[in-house]
Amino acid sequence: MCFPCALVVPVAEVISAVEVADVRFPTSRELDGSDAMNPEPDYSATYVTLRTSDGAEGFGLAFTIGRGNEITAAAVRALQPLVTGLPVDDLLADLGAFSRRLTGDGQLRWLGPHKGVIHMAAGAVVNAAWDLYARRAGKPLWDLLASLSPEQLVALVDFRYLKDALTREEALDILRAAEPGRAARRARLLADGYPAYTTTPGWLGYTDDKLVRLAREAVAEGFTQIKLKVGTDPEADLRRMRLAREAVGPGVRIAVDANQAWGVGQAVEWLRPLAPYEPYWIEEPTSPDDVLGHAAIRRAVAPVKVATGEHCHNQVMFKQLLQAEAIDVLQLDAARVAGVTENVAILLLAAKFGIPVCPHAGGVGLCEMVQHLAMFDFVAVSGSTEDRVIEYVDHLHEHFTAPVTVRDGRYLAPATPGLGAEMHAASIADHSYPDGPVWSTAP
Repeated sequence: MCFPCALVVPVAEVISAVEVADVRFPTSRELDGSDAMNPEPDYSATYVTLRTSDGAEGFGLAFTIGRGNEITAAAVRALQPLVTGLPVDDLLADLGAFSRRLTGDGQLRWLGPHKGVIHMAAGAVVNAAWDLYARRAGKPLWDLLASLSPEQLVALVDFRYLKDALTREEALDILRAAEPGRAARRARLLADGYPAYTTTPGWLGYTDDKLVRLAREAVAEGFTQIKLKVGTDPEADLRRMRLAREAVGPGVRIAVDANQAWGVGQAVEWLRPLAPYEPYWIEEPTSPDDVLGHAAIRRAVAPVKVATGEHCHNQVMFKQLLQAEAIDVLQLDAARVAGVTENVAILLLAAKFGIPVCPHAGGVGLCEMVQHLAMFDFVAVSGSTEDRVIEYVDHLHEHFTAPVTVRDGRYLAPATPGLGAEMHAASIADHSYPDGPVWSTAP
């Protein structure tokens, strides 16, 4: 007697867990990362792991500077019900829709919308989904993005609030114009890397001797631009700027960063004495939300450029800064807005307005992640590295499984599949707050 074989119905792979860890590094002990508004930061990560029912993983993070990291972690937990149980194939097939699902929830969006802790938490989860996608494709994220068609890239963008500045058709035109040169630029990127600048010499809490030593070391290592923190004492700013210029010579650019310390008139007043030492740009001279203030400062301090973006909470803020001709340099951040998906829109806006993108990367994991966005921009969007540099800080890279490689003042294109956000398990365990041994045994 023969019985028919039972039909085996394959079970679709789903997101089985969204895990979050509060990971903090005691950078305040050496004043690494110190600036006018954040004198003693502890670089921290709201670290997200997406797990699938088939055992795959994706990693992302939101960056904070210590106290409050637990709030971002709580926001990630609030997003968990929107993610767990989703079919992985469907999620990865439409990451634009996934991003809108997290940022447009009818109840959670009341906490934003599109700004603040809940938006940063969404960015960490979206970045983890992109990491999962790139790992599945076996490509570093920059290469995955640069392999997508113009139509696929434009499908990621929510044009609802952008149409007065950038239409879908204009975005397609930008991407299609760059498409014929993708292969050549990819080869050039792999051969030459991407220009970098370093903030390592310029933290506000460093002594003058340490500033001079690190500035000289930066030039010896091939950097052609460094950055100094300013904004608490005009006499100290002038002294440090003079020392830095003497250390690096006339051929190296020196950017300065006030980290939002000034009002509009104060920014203009405090910058004037620095002019003999040729500051290249002034970063975050005032409130990151003050579009008209940035425009006024830009008119008053030219030819010093105005740069901002690390605290711009969404693509609409960037749109307004560009429309108002308020910035010369756009500094997107891998973890401030809603992840890779929204940053694609921001890169397209920058290309439309002809403004160079010099990503912010002063923080844990930011160098590892944001390099992919700048490299994608070069290969598939702007097609240029002219006046474009990625920030580099020489802190905490050893905690990542695929740390950045910078050589002769240039980022080397990463080859490891993913976004680069994965941390070593031991680093997470040691630095988990408040129970990891780095914190539980702290004096």
